Amino acid sequence: MKVSVDQDKCVSSGQCVLNASEVFDQRDEDGVVVLRETAPGPDQTDNTRRAAAACPALAIQIEE
Repeated sequence: MKVSVDQDKCVSSGQCVLNASEVFDQRDEDGVVVLRETAPGPDQTDNTRRAAAACPALAIQIEE
């Protein structure tokens, strides 16, 4: 799994962090998504998929 984010699309909802805090974070100044892990391990696969599905701006892309 390879993960990327489009910070320009991000609306700072925080759903990514709520679902996969080991993979995603948010900038302190504006809450925009920050990708902590571009290739999450098997233990984070489900959480990462949930985070992408929960993103209201569709700012998270996953390649298998």
